[in-house]
Amino acid sequence: MAVVEMQKLSICASKKNRKAILELLQSMEAMQITTEGIDGKGLQKMDTLGQRTQFEKNAQSFDQAIRLLDTYAPVQQKGLSLFSEKKLVTRSEFREADQNQQKYLSDANSILKAEKELQECRAAIARDRDTITSLEPWMSLDVPMIFEGTRDTAFFIGTMTGTVTEADVLAAASRGLPDPAACTADIISTGLGQTNLTVLCLKRDAQKVSDNLREAGFAKLPFLTRHTPQEKKRRCEEDTKAQEARIGELTKQIAGYAGEREAFEISSDYFRTRAEKYRVLGTIPQSRNVFFLEGWVEAAHAEDIAKVLTDRFGAFVQKEEKREDEIIPTELHNNKWSSMVEGVLESYGLPQHGRVDPTFIMSIFYVFFFGMMLSDAGYGIMMMIFCGIVLARHKRLEKGMHQMIQLFFWCGLSTTFWGFMYGGFFGDAVDVVAKTFFGYTGPGIVRPLWFDPLNNPMRLLIYCMLFGLIHLFTGLGIKGYEYLKKGDVLSFVAEVLDWYMFLIGLILLLLPTDLFQGISQMSFAFPPFVHVLAQVLTFGGMILILTMQEHARKNWALRILLGVYDIYGVTSWLSDVLSYSRLLALGLATGVIASVVNMMGSMLGGGVLGAIVFILVFLVGHLLNFLINLLGAYVHTNRLQYVEFFGKFYDGGGLAFRPFRSANKYTEIKEEKVS
Repeated sequence: MAVVEMQKLSICASKKNRKAILELLQSMEAMQITTEGIDGKGLQKMDTLGQRTQFEKNAQSFDQAIRLLDTYAPVQQKGLSLFSEKKLVTRSEFREADQNQQKYLSDANSILKAEKELQECRAAIARDRDTITSLEPWMSLDVPMIFEGTRDTAFFIGTMTGTVTEADVLAAASRGLPDPAACTADIISTGLGQTNLTVLCLKRDAQKVSDNLREAGFAKLPFLTRHTPQEKKRRCEEDTKAQEARIGELTKQIAGYAGEREAFEISSDYFRTRAEKYRVLGTIPQSRNVFFLEGWVEAAHAEDIAKVLTDRFGAFVQKEEKREDEIIPTELHNNKWSSMVEGVLESYGLPQHGRVDPTFIMSIFYVFFFGMMLSDAGYGIMMMIFCGIVLARHKRLEKGMHQMIQLFFWCGLSTTFWGFMYGGFFGDAVDVVAKTFFGYTGPGIVRPLWFDPLNNPMRLLIYCMLFGLIHLFTGLGIKGYEYLKKGDVLSFVAEVLDWYMFLIGLILLLLPTDLFQGISQMSFAFPPFVHVLAQVLTFGGMILILTMQEHARKNWALRILLGVYDIYGVTSWLSDVLSYSRLLALGLATGVIASVVNMMGSMLGGGVLGAIVFILVFLVGHLLNFLINLLGAYVHTNRLQYVEFFGKFYDGGGLAFRPFRSANKYTEIKEEKVS
């Protein structure tokens, strides 16, 4: 509900306490360290690239070892586990990684070495199988494949394209030789568009036969072996069995380290945290005896942090003012409920200091509009059950994930509410089941608590536009609050009050008209003074816009001309209000598609076959409808916040507060906090 006030601190301390102070600040997770504003003349910075690189390399080795353990010795989850979460470990367990880092690194490297050998074994098996496949057409050959003949003969082994006979080969090979030619040909096999063959001739005719065969399309084998094909196949099969046995041994060897998984996770976080510390250490300016750093902390904790640093390390700590070009980091403080939409706000842009934090107000509208768009009680209950299980089972989810799951839980509750208000529970599934399988002929069982939008869409459209107008007026009101907070009454009148008067007056003039009554099927009869009040507000607001909207300009003629143009901005308000018709469109789409799914499922009527078909169509159809409209509701709810609501007052531009902290990927540690 507010942007936390921040305070900048500068610290000067003895160089001998440098690492200890950084470790304390890292454990506190309370300061965003900056060094850009420190005058570095006469100071130098420590080169920490080598140590940082080594720590990161160690952390990566542990990460790779953990991934291999997940593959070869996966953790058996107890019950349903939907999301991974960090393990809670003590500070002493975390420090133990430092004492045993060499042992853990050695074990992790052993796993990586074993995995490398595993890959080599798998590659050898693949080569053996490829060799066997290539040898299959030559199994009837009873000489080594590198055999080239005897003292008096030459032997050719190769292939020819297409299907050829021994006579064809012999004729081609003996062309130009004395008749009868001292040459023979054997067909070993045919297939895959080629013929595998051998040719035997006298050594004196070898060159002539080789040339003849080449002209006929003969090609020597690309692979050779000093064994016969049968012997080579046997050797490959034996090697494959040996490699598979070795794979089994290496797999067991890796799995044998499963008991050290938690130690690896702690060690990985330990080295990653040290790498982060050395990254910061390398940015700190220092002299021969002292070092300097600056940082932002929450103003409420500034005195406590300064006291700790002074008492423990004798550091000199002083409060500083921000530089002219410096942006104060933004930290939001919201209650447990509204903090769930902080991620949605941050994706658009955090507020800068001095601006209103819209998180709380946005959270109300967000949940409200999301439910109107999805608007089916069955889908809402599904969301609530799923998100409730996740929140109950996973207490240490990453902050952003926890906020998102919590947000969807409340959106599910809102969806359930609007579903019952509209009379939708998986569309009209209850009525369809009752009529199709139980012969029920009475009135609808699940009736809307408010009204059915399918039967009266214009009524819902009017309410959607009303809710949208409230949303937009709230945004305009926040803008006015910011002006009054700064004491800028003139801007409040010129940019907020005049639009309230003008728009409210127009609305009061529009409501009693026949045009509005014809569209909405609703009638309004105001007493005469309301009509007079509407005219006063409309024309009073118009005059203020004409004369005050461009109050910064001294030229009155130009101011009024620009004011006329600003009045034209009422069309943007109309388009913004019409944008809320998406609340109607998506709500109707959910209900209509759900009803169509139920109708399709009940087309075969009652009976066993009809029940089976209905269940299948129901499950598949409603799951797809739920997922598609869930995505649509999420996207369009965000759009209503970002475009329509934020467009009235919000411009973001804040930078998130990123305190110097431990870089923990797997574990969560009870750190020392500032009280």
